[in-house]
This record gives sequence, C-alpha cells and structure tokens, in this order.
Amino acid sequence: MARSPRSPRPPRTLLRQRGVAVVTALLLTTLAVTIVASLFWQQQVQVRSMENQRLQLQTRWILRGALDWARLILRQDGMDRGRVTTLDGVWATPLAETRLDQYVERERVEGENFNATLSGQMTDAQSRYNLANLAVSRAPVAEQVAVFQRLLTVLQLDGSLAQAVADEVARAQQPAAQGQAASNALPVRAGTEPMEMMRAEDLLAVAGFTPQAIERLRDFVIVLPAQTAINVNTAPVELLAALPENFSMAEAAALAYHRKQAYFNDVGTYKSQLNGKQVSSKVNIDIRSDYFLVLSKVRLDRANLDAQALIQRESSGNYKTDLVWIRQN
Repeated sequence: MARSPRSPRPPRTLLRQRGVAVVTALLLTTLAVTIVASLFWQQQVQVRSMENQRLQLQTRWILRGALDWARLILRQDGMDRGRVTTLDGVWATPLAETRLDQYVERERVEGENFNATLSGQMTDAQSRYNLANLAVSRAPVAEQVAVFQRLLTVLQLDGSLAQAVADEVARAQQPAAQGQAASNALPVRAGTEPMEMMRAEDLLAVAGFTPQAIERLRDFVIVLPAQTAINVNTAPVELLAALPENFSMAEAAALAYHRKQAYFNDVGTYKSQLNGKQVSSKVNIDIRSDYFLVLSKVRLDRANLDAQALIQRESSGNYKTDLVWIRQN
C-alpha cells in the first residue's frame, strides 16, 4: 500500500515568527489589562477623593449649624439672665455624642450607611485668665502680673515667668497714640516687635515655657481680643486663689463651695467672702461674661472635624452674638 507523502515542515524562520507573534500578543494583552486596571484604579481614587471632599464639606455645614445653635442658646441665656453668668446656665450643659436625624432619614431613603454624630460643649472664656490683661499701651500692669504669677505658682509652675510673658504681650501691642504712652511703656524698636499672642501655645516663644507647662496651663489661660474682666461666678478654684493676695487654695475651695450654693449677684457679695483679703482695683472682676468658647466634634462616616470657636455676646439690648474666630483641626 502506498504511503501518503508527509506535509512539508514549515521553515524555522516561520516558526520563530509565530512564536514571536504569540509572545507579542500575550504582552499586548497584559499591557492592555494593566492599562485598564490602572484606569479603573485612578477612577476609584478620584471617586474616593470626591466622596471625601463631599464629606468634609458636609461636616463644615454641620459645624455651621452647631455654631448657629450655640449662638441662639447664648442669646436666649442673655435675655433670660443677662445680669449674671453662672455655671448652671443652659449654655454650660454639654451635648453628648448625638446621632443626626437627617442622615438617619437619608440612610432609609438612599440606602447609604452614614455614621453621623455631633457632640460639643460651651465654656466661659472669661473664666480663664486673659493674657491680654497683662499689659496696656505697651506697658506691663504690675497688679495683673502679680495675679498671673500667683496662678503659675498655684499650678506648680515657675511664677517668675509671669513678668517675661507680660513683657512679650506689651511688646506685641500697638504703640499708644502720641502723648498717651505710659511712662513705663517698653520702647518701640522697628522690626523687633514679636508676633501678637493668639493662643496658649504661643507661650512657647517665652524662654522657660515647655510643652508640658503649656498643657498644665491650657485650661486656665486664654487670649481674647481685648482686656476683659474675670468672671468670679465661673472661674476655677485655682484662679479664685490667685485673684486676692495671700489667698489659700483652701479658702478658694470654700469660696467655690459657697458659690455653688448661691452664685454671686454682684461683685460686692464676692468681696465680702474674701475673709478680709483684697483684690486690686486694677484687676477687673465681674459676675457676667461676654466671651464664650464653643468646642465641637463632628463625625460623618470617615470624615472627622474638631473645631474651637470664640463667640462674643453683647452685654445689653438684644444680646446679639458674633463669631470672633474659629479654629479647625
């Protein structure tokens, strides 16, 4: 039986070309898959970025609503009890972490899962020692320096730093008008004036202060836009002990206990409880406040916003409130 002739073998060159074609096709396929995956990844990153921006924008709107709510409470408190500011006011009640109803409704309608909460607290800014009181017209006020020195000592810090802080505050103030400069005003040297203090952390510019000292002092001092009185109805025990000279912590604690039973209706009532001790006439004290701190925490899904704001309330009339500044973290 005759055998069928064999098919001729393809030349080696053709085999190589076919191999190269297969490898090229695989490489092109891999490259195409990589490009497509990269495009999908970039799209996912962009979508995620847009979602984050949306969440951050929504947290700011929530914060804005929270500040409007705080201003309303302060205005109402002023109209009801404008003559005094005490720790039992509605404004002093902290807002525990609260789920926001509008986002709960959105979850039901749109099927999205949002963990939206708001918490916050208001504190009396004039319950703290205002560092702006340390100097007037570029001149340190000795009586105010003495109060701050006693406060530092009560807090177990170096009391000698009080004068250095007062000098720093004085140098940062605007020069007084010609003919009105105090006799002990610090000289003005062009280009050498320090930056104006804005917050407790700025005390680090004064030699001798450490981050640990700032943390210890943080809840007891503040920098307000103007010289202010200290509210003896809301001041902590440590500051109450620093106001009169030679006033002990035990006496201050007893004074705070008396205040808790019945707040001070006037400055005279406060002074009558000092056991014969005196507060300098150059140390302003009062029973009411015009400045308040609002601490807010907004949580919206993976977006977090912590903010601190200062609100000023008018002392009479309709007790209008204004937002002085806001700091966000």
